[in-house]
Amino acid sequence: MGLIDGTHISVLPPRDGYKDFVNRKGWPSYVLQGVVDDKGCFWNISCTMPGSAHDATVLRQSELFQKAHLLPKGVKNIEGEEVRLLVVGDPAYPLLDWLIKGYTNSPNLTPEQESFNVYLSSLRVGVEMAFGKLKSRWRVLLKRSDFHFSFAPTMIATCCALHNFCEKQKDAISTNWLEEFSQSSEIFHQSIQPVNVSTSNSGINAREVLTKYLASQFPLRQVHLH
Repeated sequence: MGLIDGTHISVLPPRDGYKDFVNRKGWPSYVLQGVVDDKGCFWNISCTMPGSAHDATVLRQSELFQKAHLLPKGVKNIEGEEVRLLVVGDPAYPLLDWLIKGYTNSPNLTPEQESFNVYLSSLRVGVEMAFGKLKSRWRVLLKRSDFHFSFAPTMIATCCALHNFCEKQKDAISTNWLEEFSQSSEIFHQSIQPVNVSTSNSGINAREVLTKYLASQFPLRQVHLH
């Protein structure tokens, strides 16, 4: 159904509450939570939480979480089990009935579980690419702007809407823009979120079913250490 992730957008923070905006890498930001489809377009965003917020907190405060019961279920029968449409996230998110993530890295993972993680990780590249294109096109997102912090969420949301328009028009990305994005990423490092251990029984069951299905239908894959 979609891929979810978060990225930090630099902001000029208020004097009062400055610390709330400082992320784990030590610079002030807003957290942009985005969910993208298979075409790299954002179909849901949230960009009102300050940089100190964990991705799981941003999720729980978002409209997406509050209205998750309205998400399409599109139930499919897989290996005799009913599995609904799912949003794919990274380890920072909880495992829910509508949000799936990989297994926590451990030497005790089975080959099937490790393979599931690899397949899921390769799938999540889609949302990372969407964020890269977003920031490459709208370079106001690459550096700290002088917008009042209260206006920044509107600016961020507007850039996301314009990104969708460009993607639907198949607008090409300049290699120079991508290089500038890469250079900016070396200055404004994105924070690494700790693993979220929250789970739901339905989420656990869906992950187990999909793990078995992938193992039976596709080659097992391993993590390649560099």
